[in-house]
Amino acid sequence: MAITEHDVNRIARLARIELSSDQNLQAQQELNGILALIEQLQAVDTQGIEPMAHPLSAHQDIHLRLRPDVAWPTNTPEQRAALMANSPARHENLFLVPTVIE
Repeated sequence: MAITEHDVNRIARLARIELSSDQNLQAQQELNGILALIEQLQAVDTQGIEPMAHPLSAHQDIHLRLRPDVAWPTNTPEQRAALMANSPARHENLFLVPTVIE
C-alpha cells in the first residue's frame, strides 16, 4: 500500500501542520519507506517462535528493573516555585488542566 500525495495532505490537515510541496514530497517518500520496512518485517516467518520480553532474554536471564512509582516531596519553596513556573495555569500550588471529561 503506497501513500499518495492526497494521503499526506490529509495527514497534515489532521495534524494541523502546513507542508510546502517539497516537504509534502519528502513526507510521502519517508512514509512509503516506513511502510516498505513494515512489509519486510511482516514477510518474515515467525511461526513457532515465542515472543521475548526483552531482546537479550534469549542470551541471558534478564529481569526488568523497575523503579518504585512514588511521588517525591518538594523539599523547598524554591524547588516548588521552579516546578510551578512550568505551568500555564495554577491555583494554590496546584496545576490547573483543561476539563477532558464532562
